[in-house]
Amino acid sequence: MYRETGMQGMPAAATEDDTSLLALVQRGDEQAMAALFDRYSKIVYSVALRVLRDPASAEDILQEIFMQIWRQPDSFIATRGSLGGWLAVVSRNRSIDQLRRRKPMDSVDDVALASSYNLADEAERNNMMEKARGAIQLLPKDQRKTLEMAFFDGLTHAEIAEMTGDPLGTVKTRIRSALLTLRKAFQA
Repeated sequence: MYRETGMQGMPAAATEDDTSLLALVQRGDEQAMAALFDRYSKIVYSVALRVLRDPASAEDILQEIFMQIWRQPDSFIATRGSLGGWLAVVSRNRSIDQLRRRKPMDSVDDVALASSYNLADEAERNNMMEKARGAIQLLPKDQRKTLEMAFFDGLTHAEIAEMTGDPLGTVKTRIRSALLTLRKAFQA
């Protein structure tokens, strides 16, 4: 049988796009919240740590931001940009606010915000992921299902053929057709 998990060992919610995850969080889905946390906690923490230079304070900022998402998942407006970018800005702003409260004599302009984390690369990666998700969603159902079984569940062509009852040649053709379609989508 085809398993309804996105990536091997991860719940299907982990492969949903951010808007879907936020909608699930709004309904109290803890797995969706965990997926968002897994996806974005590193960037939130690293931005806060760069600004504050204090791991404990950076963890506090991380906790505050994800508690805000849990309590008010609609505070993010998708039309204004990506969730990752928004979280990075929120983390930076909250960290600066904490610095201002902690050291009112220091100028915020004096705080160095150098980061080994490249936000441009992260934005490009997010765009590529969105493009891939969109292209995969446009595949015919049989191709998408077969491709997901091969790449996300780690099944061989023979295992897929056995599970679906389709001939091995059909499985191979579906995967090849899906990959060609995805290649064309990325070249466009």
